[in-house]
Amino acid sequence: MPRESQIQKSRRLEEILNILASIYPDAHCELRHRTPLELLVATILSAQCTDKQVNIVTESLFETYTSAAHYADAPLPVLEQAIRRIGLFRSKARNIQSACRDLVERYGGEVPRTMEGLTALAGVGRKTANVVLGNAFGIQSGVVVDTHVARLSLRLGLTRETDPVKIEKVLIALVDSGRWTLLSHWLIWHGRRRCGARAPDCDHCELRTLCPFP
Repeated sequence: MPRESQIQKSRRLEEILNILASIYPDAHCELRHRTPLELLVATILSAQCTDKQVNIVTESLFETYTSAAHYADAPLPVLEQAIRRIGLFRSKARNIQSACRDLVERYGGEVPRTMEGLTALAGVGRKTANVVLGNAFGIQSGVVVDTHVARLSLRLGLTRETDPVKIEKVLIALVDSGRWTLLSHWLIWHGRRRCGARAPDCDHCELRTLCPFP
C-alpha cells in the first residue's frame, strides 16, 4: 500500500469502519453487566483474562455483591475465593475492594463519570476508564486499546506504534469522536472472529482490499 497522508488514512479508516459496521451491526461490550459498578468490576477482572472467563465468574459474583459497600466490607479472603478462577485474583480482589472503598467514601457508592475520577481508583487505568465511560455512560472519552485493537491497528497500517497510549492518540486523530467507542467494538469483534493473532483468515476477510497485511 503506498504511503498515505493523514487525510487519506482517515478516509481509508472510514471505509473500514463502514464495512465493519455492516458486518457487526450489533457489536457491543461482551463483558456482561447491568450497572456501571458491574462493568467496572468486570473490566478490572478482564486484565490478562478472556471476557468469556470473566463472564463465568461474574455470573455468581454479581448476585452476591450488589453494591460498592458490599465489596468494600467483604472479608478479603472471601472475595478472593469468589474470583479465584481469574488470573491474578489476589491482586484483583485487593484492587476491587480498594476501588469500592473509594467509591463509598468519595462518591457515595456511585461510579464517577470522569476520566480523572476513574483513573484515581485502584486497578483502573485509561483503558478501563474508557470502557466504563463509553459503555456505561455513553461518554466518548477515548478509544479502548486492547490486544485486538492494537493488533488490527498495526495490520491495517494505521500506525506503527505498539504502546496502547500512543495507538489511542493515533486513532483519536483519525476518527470522529462520535465513533470512538464503536471503533473499539468493531475492531475487537473482527479480531476475535476473523483477524486472529495466530491464524488471520485473510482469504475471507471483508477488509482485504483495504488492508496491507501480510
